Amino acid sequence: MGQSEKGRTVRTLLQDLKSGELLVENAPSPRVGAGMVLIRTNRSLISAGTERMLASFAKGGYISKARQQPEKVKQVIDKAKTDGLVATYEGVMDKLSQPMPMGYCNAGTVIAVGSGVTEFAVGDRVASNGRHAEVVSVPKNLCAKIPDGVSDETASFTVISSIALQGLRLVEPTLGETVVVSGLGLIGLIAVQLLVANGCRVVGFDYSAARVEQARAFGAEAHLLDESSDPVALAMAASNGRGVDAVMITAATKSDTLISQSAQMCRQRGRIVLTGVIGLDLKREDFYEKEISFRVSCSYGPGRYDPLYEEGGQDYPLGYVRWTQQRNFEAVLELMRARRLDVAPLVTRRHAFAEASEAYAGLNDPSAIGIVLEYDAEQAEETLRAPSVTMTPAALTKTGGAFGVIGAGPFTQMKLLPGLKKAGATVRSIASSQGVSGSVAAKRFDVGESVSDHRLILDDEAISTVIISTPHNTHARLTIEAMKAGKHVFVEKPLCLTGDELDTIIAEREAIAADKGAAPLVMVGFNRRFAPSAIAMKDAMKGRVGPAFSSFVCNAGFIPADNPYQDPEIGGGRIIGEACHFIDFVAWLTDSPITSVTAMKQEPASGPDLEDNVAMTLGFADGSVAQVAYIATGAKSYPKERCTAMWDGKVAELDNFMRTKTYGVKGGGRYMRQDKGHDAELAALKAFAEGKGDAPISFEQTVNTMRATFAAVESMRGGGRAIRID
Repeated sequence: MGQSEKGRTVRTLLQDLKSGELLVENAPSPRVGAGMVLIRTNRSLISAGTERMLASFAKGGYISKARQQPEKVKQVIDKAKTDGLVATYEGVMDKLSQPMPMGYCNAGTVIAVGSGVTEFAVGDRVASNGRHAEVVSVPKNLCAKIPDGVSDETASFTVISSIALQGLRLVEPTLGETVVVSGLGLIGLIAVQLLVANGCRVVGFDYSAARVEQARAFGAEAHLLDESSDPVALAMAASNGRGVDAVMITAATKSDTLISQSAQMCRQRGRIVLTGVIGLDLKREDFYEKEISFRVSCSYGPGRYDPLYEEGGQDYPLGYVRWTQQRNFEAVLELMRARRLDVAPLVTRRHAFAEASEAYAGLNDPSAIGIVLEYDAEQAEETLRAPSVTMTPAALTKTGGAFGVIGAGPFTQMKLLPGLKKAGATVRSIASSQGVSGSVAAKRFDVGESVSDHRLILDDEAISTVIISTPHNTHARLTIEAMKAGKHVFVEKPLCLTGDELDTIIAEREAIAADKGAAPLVMVGFNRRFAPSAIAMKDAMKGRVGPAFSSFVCNAGFIPADNPYQDPEIGGGRIIGEACHFIDFVAWLTDSPITSVTAMKQEPASGPDLEDNVAMTLGFADGSVAQVAYIATGAKSYPKERCTAMWDGKVAELDNFMRTKTYGVKGGGRYMRQDKGHDAELAALKAFAEGKGDAPISFEQTVNTMRATFAAVESMRGGGRAIRID
């Protein structure tokens, strides 16, 4: 791996889930997008409990990994039944081949802010949930200013302390209550201090003598446990036989004993709050007679896992949600400033960031509590903001028909880059906003350069074709940018989210054609038409005389309402975001333009209307008819995609892109593995980029598919009326 001439690139800590190896990856500096804050890290804290579990999981063998994730094993089994063993194995290996960024407790200095950020300025010291990296880009709602008098080392405990604070808020302690803290690790010891500050009598339990001593120093009545200990009796004695008011579980164990003991030591209508990870085989009798309440605390507060709050920057009104995760950060920092929360005794080790491997090895020491990583204070800001890093110089020297890839998410790494590599394509650059995923992908697939600013790809004259694999709401904008930069464009479906965006793309392409004398390729990743089983089906239909009828059923599966795909502004909804695939497929199969669309959606019995159970009827210029059923309520064990075509007394059936069977006509075949056409699609794209083939998909067909998709949405929302397509 080389280094960019524009400065030393950012080092980031990753966990290889396949080998268990801890990696320090060189990557370009993250891009500071709208609503983001770019931070030069000064200190970061290793979360001993969480990161020890991740490291242990990564180092385990495949059987160990499977045992730790039984729900994932079931998903793998279901996939193997429908998609075959080869495709399932490849999918699992691809998942494990994507290293995981480590860390979420960061303190540093702001070096840039994105548009829409007025709460922070360059030079501010901030605590955030940024990872272990020299520079991090963090949404503004996940940052808080560090008060004067609070060191960076102390502030690096902000996020982990907020986890303890959020658990405490769910406990709802009152002055004078007796509260048990079970597990005196990092979160438990912080919880002890917060409860003492809240006027509670705190009883602590742990198996580590050092942690018990520390809890006592913080004001708890802490007990060292062994196999003969009876924590229930100890808790009852501390509460004069009445039972404790609440239990806060901050331990990590697979045993169900702890939850049962917690219920037994509670008083009538006591409370139990879980912030750790334990076995949860609850016994009804433990909870029923005392009417005990049980709650699970979610990370560091309201807003966690809400994309509108975290990524969109939309805060919750203070009058309705007093304590968001950012306000918890601020509360913790104020407690630190006032010396009511003291984390200094919790620091058991300090390591330079370059010694990260040694720091993680220290997690095996039972006495390890707080391990702090220290970053190079002398490292100049400008050397940490390099937007690119050279990965494979040989790829940068090749030119003809070279590719640039914007977006380095799972689909890019599982399908697009492997397909380009198989085709022998030269990929000069890959862009990812955080830089890290692009660098990981570049190393795996021999990409020349990793960049965090996609404009570097657009400005590279040696790149002829740009592949766009980013969130759906960016497709139209990036397609237009790439066309204006003189590039051919391959964009993952959908091309755009609205008819207005489609009209703008058409107009821009026509303007470029008028100015340059030729229009750029604009191709959408409708890969299924390139699948061997699909081609066999279409070959069987050659020589068709009369109109055809085709039916495509997609057993899409359920995804929740808060998934970005369901958001009309981000993913466009599942019909625009995914069903366009199948509309394109039947149009290609029929080989005639779509002229009308009628769609009906299934009204939900309860809950939100996600508009993901839809039946569409398409009319074609040659009199053919097709039905596309996109269904989210089917069984996972049923094949995901099936298509049937009937014409001239003949029938062809496609089963999940693994088999094509014909009736009344020769053709079809069974295939060794599921193949949805990704590799053949990208091979055709490479041939076009090198001037050796025609456009794999005509722009007119793509426009027709997108207009039909928008018409399907309009029809289903309009009561099923027919929509004509010009």
